[in-house]
Amino acid sequence: MLRNWWMAGLMLVCGVLVAVRGDPPVVAVVEFLVFVVLAVLFSPLVFPRSLPAAEARERSARDGRPVVYWRPGCRYCLRLRLRLGRRAGRAYWVNIWRDPEGAAAVRAVTGGDETVPTVVLPDQAVVNPAPAWLRERLPS
Repeated sequence: MLRNWWMAGLMLVCGVLVAVRGDPPVVAVVEFLVFVVLAVLFSPLVFPRSLPAAEARERSARDGRPVVYWRPGCRYCLRLRLRLGRRAGRAYWVNIWRDPEGAAAVRAVTGGDETVPTVVLPDQAVVNPAPAWLRERLPS
């Protein structure tokens, strides 16, 4: 769990260090706020609630929705999440840093590494798909 927050914590520490280095107060506040925004973007807070891999697979088998395997700090996962917008909640998200079974599922698809985002549908799996590709496969 703590590993999920390391990037966000690092961003906040950098923001504090930049803010206290002696710039004018307005500049320091703006710089600090930039780091706070980055911390939120790289934290798990931006993503829909993660499910255990087994539950995500079970739900996907019932309704055909995609399972998206991701991890905090992954810029490609963040890009996919932000480009999906509100539609992101129509997929099942599995944080591979929290779920060893999810990490194993990604390794099975990618040939042994943990490249994310990896999207698994009932009939196919795609590593780092284009947001438009996934958007087409999400239910309305």
